[in-house]
Amino acid sequence: MNALSLFSGIGGLDLAAEWAGFKTVAFCERDPFCQKVLAKHWPGVKIYDDVRTIDTSELPAIDIVFGGYPCQPFSSAGKRLGANDERHLWPSMLAIINAVKPTWVVGENVKGHISMGLDAVLDDLENSGFETQSFSIPAGAVKAPHSRERVFVVSYSESNRHRAGREIRNFCEKNGGQERGLLSKFAKSAWWDTEPGVCRVADGIPARVDRLRSLGNAVVPQQAYPIFAAIAETYNV
Repeated sequence: MNALSLFSGIGGLDLAAEWAGFKTVAFCERDPFCQKVLAKHWPGVKIYDDVRTIDTSELPAIDIVFGGYPCQPFSSAGKRLGANDERHLWPSMLAIINAVKPTWVVGENVKGHISMGLDAVLDDLENSGFETQSFSIPAGAVKAPHSRERVFVVSYSESNRHRAGREIRNFCEKNGGQERGLLSKFAKSAWWDTEPGVCRVADGIPARVDRLRSLGNAVVPQQAYPIFAAIAETYNV
């Protein structure tokens, strides 16, 4: 099950997808420090540096496209310029989705996306032949020691509806609601028992500023794993 990872950061979504059985065949990430992290943990996997210039003809068949498209246009911490923000790169992600025609798409963004921009993203995907569903999942729901609420957009191709289309919805309904159903798959408090503290004024840690910045931008893998695991189940139906 091949995955194309966009706005990859240090690979938070990729770890979650890998745990569920997907194989990332290409990344797109422009930050040099994050590129080094990706190259270290996924050696040999191609890293594109601009989502606007990816040559999709170079890619193998893609089952799933995922990525945390930039949150600055929608974040409550910023000016919330939406589509007028130069960092609004959702249209570039959509163009790639339309080019590679995956079965599944998973997008990730901040909570502020719910009140700005999310409806447009859902409309874009539906106009491209996908059925969509959105989930709001905080990291605290998988026992992380912080909230970090994130919105996940899960979409599947209507052409594959009979094989896989309603599996996530059915899974959630059988397990008691959307978010709670997904989270019932994966919530182990023991995962966090040895999480180290990294003080913002710590001294002697190599690339400390880059590490803190990339961690601050990263997706908690455990937070996203239930979604990828539910998608992976559809391949075994």
